[in-house]
Amino acid sequence: MMKKLVIGILAHVDAGKTTLSESMLYLSGEIGELGRVDKKNAYLDNYELERARGITIFSKQAIFNRGDTQIILLDTPGHVDFSAEMERTLQVLDYAILVISGADGVQGHTKTLWRLLHMYQVPVFLFVNKMDQYEIDKIKVMKDIKKQLDDGCIDFGQSKTDGFYEELAMCDETMMETYLEKGQIQIEAIKKAIKDRKVFPSFYGSALKLEGIEAFMQGIDEYTMRPYYPKEFGAKIFKITRDEQGNRLTHLKLTGGNIKVKDLITNGQEKVNQIRIYSGEKFETVNEIEAGGICAVTGLTDTKPGEGLGIEKDSERPALEPVLSYQMILPEGLDPRAMLPKLREMEEEEPELYIVWDEQLQEIQVQIMGEVQIEILQSLIHSRFGVEVLFHDGKIVYKETIANVVEGVGHFEPLRHYAEVHLLLEPGEPGSGLKFKTACSEDVLGKSWQRLVLSHLEEKKHLGVLTGSAITDMKITLVSGKAHNKHTQGGDFREATYRAVRQGLKEAKSLLLEPYYEFQLELPEEMVGRAMNDIEKMHGTSQIIQIDGEMSTLVGSAPVITMRNYQKEVASYTKGLGKLFCNLKGYEPCHNPEEVIELIGYDSERDSRNPTGSVFCAKGSGFSVSWDEVKEYMHLDSFLKEKEDSLKPISQKEAPYSQERVISLEEIDQILNKTFYANKGRKSDWKKSSIVSHYKPVDYVSKKKERKEEYLLVDGYNIIYAWPELKALADDNMDAARIKLLDLLSNYQGIKKCHVIVVFDAYRVQGHQEEVIDYHNIHVVFTKEAQTADAYIEKFAYDHKKKDKVVVATSDGLQQIIVRGAGGSLLSARDLKDEIENTNEIIKEIYKELDIKGNHIVDALSPEIKKRMEELIKKESE
Repeated sequence: MMKKLVIGILAHVDAGKTTLSESMLYLSGEIGELGRVDKKNAYLDNYELERARGITIFSKQAIFNRGDTQIILLDTPGHVDFSAEMERTLQVLDYAILVISGADGVQGHTKTLWRLLHMYQVPVFLFVNKMDQYEIDKIKVMKDIKKQLDDGCIDFGQSKTDGFYEELAMCDETMMETYLEKGQIQIEAIKKAIKDRKVFPSFYGSALKLEGIEAFMQGIDEYTMRPYYPKEFGAKIFKITRDEQGNRLTHLKLTGGNIKVKDLITNGQEKVNQIRIYSGEKFETVNEIEAGGICAVTGLTDTKPGEGLGIEKDSERPALEPVLSYQMILPEGLDPRAMLPKLREMEEEEPELYIVWDEQLQEIQVQIMGEVQIEILQSLIHSRFGVEVLFHDGKIVYKETIANVVEGVGHFEPLRHYAEVHLLLEPGEPGSGLKFKTACSEDVLGKSWQRLVLSHLEEKKHLGVLTGSAITDMKITLVSGKAHNKHTQGGDFREATYRAVRQGLKEAKSLLLEPYYEFQLELPEEMVGRAMNDIEKMHGTSQIIQIDGEMSTLVGSAPVITMRNYQKEVASYTKGLGKLFCNLKGYEPCHNPEEVIELIGYDSERDSRNPTGSVFCAKGSGFSVSWDEVKEYMHLDSFLKEKEDSLKPISQKEAPYSQERVISLEEIDQILNKTFYANKGRKSDWKKSSIVSHYKPVDYVSKKKERKEEYLLVDGYNIIYAWPELKALADDNMDAARIKLLDLLSNYQGIKKCHVIVVFDAYRVQGHQEEVIDYHNIHVVFTKEAQTADAYIEKFAYDHKKKDKVVVATSDGLQQIIVRGAGGSLLSARDLKDEIENTNEIIKEIYKELDIKGNHIVDALSPEIKKRMEELIKKESE
């Protein structure tokens, strides 16, 4: 039985993806003549627009056989503006081919594709193209691929050699054991490692000259596994199109069972009229298709890309979403309401296209990925509907999220209606979108009502309260609700749910987000300074990753709005030598939120279509209650308040006087100031120590005096390498050195009571978001990608210089100058070490003094503090 595989081919634009597709089809005998992009006769670029521009815009398929393998090849767009079309295709692939230009290496969009392939867990074969070009160093290219993508990228052109097996063995423990035992690795183990994404076979050649293509195709045949499919029916829809006669085509992959003509497959409601198997422009009709196959069916009118049928679940929205919004200008006399249904037809075919009807402005707005789509969209509208449209200057698509946890309450109770909904709104991970779930007892609200609330959460684009932009990166949980036995109708919960979201947003600390590009800029070395200065002005970050002869490469990220036209500027000041590659990185906090909020001028409380308040009933009539008073009228208890009460420590609750109470750290300080230091005369010694030069003891008598918060920021790696004992530890085990430093600072904070923040660089970790971790009583920050510890500390010092006292511990000379300029104080690595040692001595003496005098304050300490002090004394005595 022939092995059937669905393989997608992906690449950065101009890497040679279409040429490779042509070569594979030609050598397999599927086509009799090689097509070329520059000659506008490529087999798969069969749309006029694609041939005119020389790029792939729409994903298409071709079928060919190689050995015992039938390959259904899905060609995807390479241009970033059409990424959503590509991303939908990833969800139906068994394997992927990632094409990399040997001349250009790994580009920005290549890394975006790599992350998406990881996200969808698609096994990958690499083909490094254009190796026929002059002076390309294969070894150098391979090192770059390993460095920027994965160490598991292995040259399969050297297969079955000792070096090949050694590289494979390093990718997987099982293969390592086999290699050590037998000196080689069985092909089945290699196939499994590829399927599990531990190994990524890499092949080299030239698609244009048919070099290396045979070996590549042989490798796919030899190192792929037959997919398993269940008997139950399942299908994943990845695309909607229309043929020349206007028939609606639903493109899907069958992931279980089979489909026959006249089968009812969309919840038993719609019938399959025809099954088509496409290869290029041509297709053949069949009566039945089995699992593993790709087909287009007619007869389905309500399907959409990403929808799952049968045992398949619906896909989440694509990770890459539109970031630009354009107003569509229609010809005079054409009613936009008449044009809107036609555009909706196009919208379901193009996943990266969002059509928005603005009721207030009575205009059509189009949200897209990039400006290349504008020309494509104008051409498609003209060819399909005969309408010439124009577009106004594009605007950025902003989004909103929240920075704290709140409970939103919505109540809807006009006469003979009733529903109350309580939602917990929590910040989500960057890029996570919206996540909905329920944590409500069925004793409180019936299961059917809970499902209804979730469906209302999912059906609407909820708007933020800063600019009216869509909300994202949040977890929304149904935690409580109430219905009425007689008066509740389905629409009541819709109103209550929408109002609960908006009421919660009004209470929350909202953040405005804007899209960011990650970029790679190649330019002459002498122009690097100019480029870095430009990027800083654009509120971006950058770093040099490569200097190759007279050329340098900068990478980093910056807001889309500030970088939109920078390619033209680069071309100008580098006289055409510079190249800028941009990819959408995602949404991050806006660099100028106040300016944007003022410019948009959105008033959340006057948005009648998205009310923030609720409706209650009294004396037989309904009345409106503003968002800030809803919780005074609500019928159910607050979920958050009950939770907070249950988690309060005993000392914060009303408890009987006879109950034992844990003494707080603040109270310990008061007692120490009044007793120990006074009795021993150590209070004056304390003031003379280097500690007090930066941190004074709290004045507990004068409570009216406003005191500043005190922060100690520690440049983690700088301190580790400045202290000999930590450096020696780091050379052997960096994690151990970090923990040792954190333990020392944790003890220090126990006495000093300042806020200690230890900052570690994570800017070289690809895709890393800023991470804050609480370690005992101190905070640890790992910076986001493209941000150094220096940059984080400088920004923190600047932001807090007016209202707080900030001390920075570092021995970096340049950073010390910057911190002084930002208004912060300094501790050298040596001074910090002295302070910590002095603090440890003080802790020892306090503990011994109290113990000797029989002062039972030690017994009043919380178990955690007591344990930490005992551990410190033990360590010091050893």
